[in-house]
Amino acid sequence: MTKNNKKITPIIAVPSILDLIYPPKCGVCGKLCCDSLCKRCYNLFDKESIFMIEKNKKSEFFFNEHLYIFEYEGIIRKIILDYKFNDKAYLFETFVNFLLKNKKFFQIIKSYDTIIPVPISRERKNKRGYNQSALIAKKVADILNLEYNDDCLFKIKNIEEQSKLNKLDRLNNIKGVYKICNFNRLEGKKILLIDDVFTTGSTVNECCKKLIEANPSKIGILTIAKD
Repeated sequence: MTKNNKKITPIIAVPSILDLIYPPKCGVCGKLCCDSLCKRCYNLFDKESIFMIEKNKKSEFFFNEHLYIFEYEGIIRKIILDYKFNDKAYLFETFVNFLLKNKKFFQIIKSYDTIIPVPISRERKNKRGYNQSALIAKKVADILNLEYNDDCLFKIKNIEEQSKLNKLDRLNNIKGVYKICNFNRLEGKKILLIDDVFTTGSTVNECCKKLIEANPSKIGILTIAKD
């Protein structure tokens, strides 16, 4: 038998130890699946998704564009609230896997240089156990091989939750709660700021107001939903 005719034994994928102990499940319904989003729930997300790209035309906003996947209502609102407040941190995988299946969003995100999550206070993180925006931002950066930066923008005050306030109170509540350092790491960069929900825009705008002090070439924001 010649070398070219040698029988080749097929390679069989062996599940990891973690997959055996914690089988991958759909983050929404809990059904076993390999992509953290089963076909049924993917179709649900697909039906609800709008994948909007809005160029900023408001002078009071300090970002160039806003990308978001859903409107903040119905089943999507419930899932995001579960993710944020009901110890369902694993849902970040579900959101990211669905987000990056959209080729247009994939390419736009890939055009940025660095990804920054909206920071939360130390007290809030200790209470919740995680920063919901940071989990999404880190996963997106890892998959797209982009720089992930969480040591330039910080929240220095623990304030009342924005979701409990009206528009005017949100604007006043969020003022002066962020600081920026390591300016040189952001200068000339295209920055994508990631948060979970855009309501009035006061939180992301206050962050962008600080980021612009580092003289980036562009600032975009990405949120899972917009209210």
